Amino acid sequence: MGAVANLIIDQGCSFSSDVSVKDGDGVAFNLTGYTVLAKMALGFSSTRSRTTITSTVASDATTGVITLTLTPAQTAVLDAPARYLYDIEITLTSTGTVTRVIEGLITTRPQVSI
Repeated sequence: MGAVANLIIDQGCSFSSDVSVKDGDGVAFNLTGYTVLAKMALGFSSTRSRTTITSTVASDATTGVITLTLTPAQTAVLDAPARYLYDIEITLTSTGTVTRVIEGLITTRPQVSI
Protein backbone atom coordinates (compact mmCIF):
# COMPACT_ATOMS: atom_id res chain seq x y z
CA MET A 1 0.00 0.00 0.00
CA GLY A 2 1.21 3.48 -0.85
CA ALA A 3 1.09 6.60 1.27
CA VAL A 4 -2.33 8.20 1.67
CA ALA A 5 -2.95 11.76 0.48
CA ASN A 6 -6.39 13.27 -0.03
CA LEU A 7 -6.99 15.99 -2.63
CA ILE A 8 -9.69 18.53 -3.55
CA ILE A 9 -10.62 19.46 -7.13
CA ASP A 10 -12.88 22.38 -8.04
CA GLN A 11 -15.14 21.47 -10.96
CA GLY A 12 -14.42 23.53 -14.10
CA CYS A 13 -11.06 24.83 -12.84
CA SER A 14 -7.46 24.04 -13.62
CA PHE A 15 -6.06 21.50 -11.17
CA SER A 16 -2.42 20.99 -10.28
CA SER A 17 -0.87 19.30 -7.27
CA ASP A 18 2.67 18.22 -6.50
CA VAL A 19 3.02 15.04 -4.48
CA SER A 20 6.25 13.74 -3.00
CA VAL A 21 7.23 10.08 -3.06
CA LYS A 22 9.41 9.06 -0.11
CA ASP A 23 11.10 5.83 0.89
CA GLY A 24 10.57 4.03 4.21
CA ASP A 25 13.01 6.40 5.94
CA GLY A 26 11.17 9.51 4.76
CA VAL A 27 13.83 10.38 2.16
CA ALA A 28 12.83 11.57 -1.32
CA PHE A 29 12.57 8.57 -3.64
CA ASN A 30 14.73 8.84 -6.77
CA LEU A 31 12.32 8.49 -9.72
CA THR A 32 15.06 8.29 -12.35
CA GLY A 33 14.15 5.49 -14.78
CA TYR A 34 10.49 5.40 -13.72
CA THR A 35 7.28 6.29 -15.52
CA VAL A 36 4.18 7.34 -13.62
CA LEU A 37 0.44 6.70 -14.04
CA ALA A 38 -2.32 8.34 -11.99
CA LYS A 39 -5.98 7.46 -12.30
CA MET A 40 -9.24 8.23 -10.53
CA ALA A 41 -12.72 6.70 -10.42
CA LEU A 42 -15.95 6.96 -8.43
CA GLY A 43 -15.39 3.42 -7.14
CA PHE A 44 -13.04 0.49 -7.47
CA SER A 45 -15.23 -1.25 -10.03
CA SER A 46 -16.76 1.84 -11.66
CA THR A 47 -16.23 1.87 -15.42
CA ARG A 48 -18.13 5.00 -16.47
CA SER A 49 -16.21 7.41 -14.30
CA ARG A 50 -12.57 6.48 -14.87
CA THR A 51 -10.22 9.38 -15.58
CA THR A 52 -6.49 9.39 -16.21
CA ILE A 53 -4.79 12.25 -14.41
CA THR A 54 -1.89 13.78 -16.32
CA SER A 55 1.15 12.93 -14.23
CA THR A 56 4.77 13.90 -14.74
CA VAL A 57 8.00 13.33 -12.85
CA ALA A 58 9.82 16.55 -11.89
CA SER A 59 12.72 17.56 -14.13
CA ASP A 60 14.99 16.63 -11.21
CA ALA A 61 13.75 13.08 -10.66
CA THR A 62 15.87 12.73 -7.52
CA THR A 63 13.40 15.00 -5.63
CA GLY A 64 10.66 12.34 -5.79
CA VAL A 65 8.12 14.93 -6.91
CA ILE A 66 5.24 14.01 -9.22
CA THR A 67 2.95 16.71 -10.62
CA LEU A 68 -0.70 15.86 -11.21
CA THR A 69 -2.74 18.07 -13.55
CA LEU A 70 -6.21 18.29 -15.08
CA THR A 71 -7.51 20.94 -17.47
CA PRO A 72 -10.68 22.96 -16.81
CA ALA A 73 -12.43 20.87 -19.50
CA GLN A 74 -11.44 17.66 -17.71
CA THR A 75 -12.60 18.87 -14.28
CA ALA A 76 -15.85 20.26 -15.73
CA VAL A 77 -17.09 16.76 -16.59
CA LEU A 78 -16.33 15.28 -13.16
CA ASP A 79 -19.32 14.49 -10.96
CA ALA A 80 -19.60 17.08 -8.19
CA PRO A 81 -20.07 17.08 -5.35
CA ALA A 82 -18.53 13.64 -5.24
CA ARG A 83 -15.73 11.55 -3.81
CA TYR A 84 -13.40 9.73 -6.13
CA LEU A 85 -10.71 7.17 -5.34
CA TYR A 86 -7.31 7.69 -6.93
CA ASP A 87 -3.91 6.11 -7.01
CA ILE A 88 -0.47 6.78 -8.41
CA GLU A 89 1.69 3.94 -9.67
CA ILE A 90 5.31 4.09 -10.77
CA THR A 91 6.85 1.63 -13.22
CA LEU A 92 10.57 0.89 -13.34
CA THR A 93 11.17 1.04 -17.07
CA SER A 94 14.03 -1.48 -17.11
CA THR A 95 12.05 -4.30 -15.43
CA GLY A 96 8.38 -3.36 -15.78
CA THR A 97 7.93 -3.58 -12.00
CA VAL A 98 4.86 -1.57 -10.92
CA THR A 99 4.52 -0.07 -7.43
CA ARG A 100 1.60 1.89 -6.00
CA VAL A 101 3.16 4.85 -4.18
CA ILE A 102 0.23 7.12 -3.27
CA GLU A 103 -3.52 6.63 -2.97
CA GLY A 104 -6.44 8.44 -1.43
CA LEU A 105 -9.68 10.31 -1.95
CA ILE A 106 -10.39 13.21 -4.25
CA THR A 107 -13.30 15.41 -3.22
CA THR A 108 -14.81 17.35 -6.12
CA ARG A 109 -16.57 20.63 -5.40
CA PRO A 110 -19.23 21.81 -7.86
CA GLN A 111 -19.11 25.02 -9.84
CA VAL A 112 -22.07 27.37 -10.10
CA SER A 113 -24.06 26.63 -13.24
CA ILE A 114 -25.24 29.48 -15.45
